[in-house]
Amino acid sequence: MKPAPFHYEAPRTVAAALALLGADAKILAGGQSLVPIMNFRLARPATLVDVNRVDELAYLRKRDGVLHIGAMARHATLERSEMVARGWPLLRQAVRHVAHHQIRTRGTVGGSCAHGDPTAELPVALAALDARFHLRSRAGERSLGAAEFFVSHLTTALRDDELLVEIEVPPLPAAARTAFAEHARTHGDWAIAGAAVVVAPGHAAIALLGAAPTPLRASEAEAVLAAGGDAAEAARLAGALADGEWRTALTTALVRRALAEAGA
Repeated sequence: MKPAPFHYEAPRTVAAALALLGADAKILAGGQSLVPIMNFRLARPATLVDVNRVDELAYLRKRDGVLHIGAMARHATLERSEMVARGWPLLRQAVRHVAHHQIRTRGTVGGSCAHGDPTAELPVALAALDARFHLRSRAGERSLGAAEFFVSHLTTALRDDELLVEIEVPPLPAAARTAFAEHARTHGDWAIAGAAVVVAPGHAAIALLGAAPTPLRASEAEAVLAAGGDAAEAARLAGALADGEWRTALTTALVRRALAEAGA
């Protein structure tokens, strides 16, 4: 199929993009998710706002120990960054599971987050890293944590007049170790389940992929680990958050694998 007719705009600045947003407009970033949906006519925007020429959003920066990811930074840029590999290795571990190289070359970090797919790798990793999502509209700006930003399946807190402009990732705790594990039927396919973990003395973060309509933090399991408890028990508690016997078993196994890789 082909998409329904639409009006195409390609602004070069954030301000120009914001001026075009509204109830009948959709943002086009990498296009890896939106274009197929439009081709099936599951989305029929009156206006397509292509932000690929908004260069001011294509960056990775470290400032005062905090990583700032422009919404138009490509997956491949994140994957190749030595700054990211040194300071936030979980992001490299996660992004290498995203589809194939060609997709990572076009796909954007902001686009993946704004799409809100609960089986996407980067939103889950960012949830484990306590990232904040910066949104901008003509009326102003706001900043949301992952629990606020991801609302439901393919649904985020982004309003029709808002643009995700940046993801801010705090530094890891001292001596932190990270790991990412997922299961997909074939390499590069959508994951069925997965886990992103951060483990440090007195700190633990476990975010689950595919266990809920949004990336899900396993807070009870995190508390067990942070208190020096057993990794197997933490994995059991995390897996119990997934629906269905087989998904619970799979999630439990993946959390155990990730925790073992992180040295927990």
